[in-house]
Amino acid sequence: MSHSESQSHELEVGLKAQREAQGLVAAQGPATEKETASSPLSPLIQGAPEAVPAAGNPGVLQQSGEATLSSKSNEGSGRPRRDAGASQAPPDPAILPGDVLDKMVGKLLQFLSGKYVAKKPITKAEMLKSIKEHKNHFPVIFKKACECMEVVFGLEVKEVDPVNHSYVLIKTLDLTYNGMLSDDQGMPKTGLLILILGVIFMEGDHAPEDRIWRVLSEIGVYAGRKDFIYGEPRKLITEDLVQEKYLVYRQVPRSDPPRYELLWGPRAHAETSKMKVLQFFSKVTGTDPTSFPYWYGEALRDERERARATVATTDGTTVTASESSSVPSSSFSRPE
Repeated sequence: MSHSESQSHELEVGLKAQREAQGLVAAQGPATEKETASSPLSPLIQGAPEAVPAAGNPGVLQQSGEATLSSKSNEGSGRPRRDAGASQAPPDPAILPGDVLDKMVGKLLQFLSGKYVAKKPITKAEMLKSIKEHKNHFPVIFKKACECMEVVFGLEVKEVDPVNHSYVLIKTLDLTYNGMLSDDQGMPKTGLLILILGVIFMEGDHAPEDRIWRVLSEIGVYAGRKDFIYGEPRKLITEDLVQEKYLVYRQVPRSDPPRYELLWGPRAHAETSKMKVLQFFSKVTGTDPTSFPYWYGEALRDERERARATVATTDGTTVTASESSSVPSSSFSRPE
């Protein structure tokens, strides 16, 4: 197995996590603070794409065997429950059935989303109320909900008061984009942006548009099909994120018929880095950045170039390599 195939196989886990986390969020419907009766979670799409190969090894997306966050979190969940009176020890999270775990995670996600939209603080006591009879399984439910918030929305659940157990939601990777170009209230779309930035990086710094859509289709996101989390994906990716300077959308030089590709925009270069994106994917897959030697090497080279190219200007500000080497936006074209 080549190094690119090996790395692709490892990163496949991260794309599964993205798809499955989105499935849990979508199953709960729009976020609201008001508690609503939850419905059983829709079955998650089976299979997942191989990660995009490293530059120089185009390859194709391949389907893998089924695996879900639920199954990983609940290995051994089929064994019989212990007699309620046999022990006073806390319940073993592994005995919580997968469908019940998903349902409780979905309810907690809905609660956290509502708090984010309302810009209100979060307390452990409130979270326990949201899952009611399964509060004894709070640690495993909370852990999985936190993973989903980070993967889908690009939000990290951070404890700010260990005494009163209060939490806040903060954006990951230092990205300042809130996912909204208007005053419309909703959840940030940073998770999708991080995924796209990762694919571009792994494709050698520019990704064919059709490759982006193939990856997104594996998490249930399609061009022209409105998504409850991301809105109309094509508009978000080729217009909104371009307008916000996170992405560059341009015609492939000398392509006939015209083909388009995506690159990191100047704002993405300024706010994050290849290393931070790789660290995010490594966290999702439960590995270390060095588990992806090819991309880790690329990220290290990027870090060195940034360090060398950071220079002081006359007014005391700095210019990074990414900013100084950005191609003027006027050189890019978009389809009508």
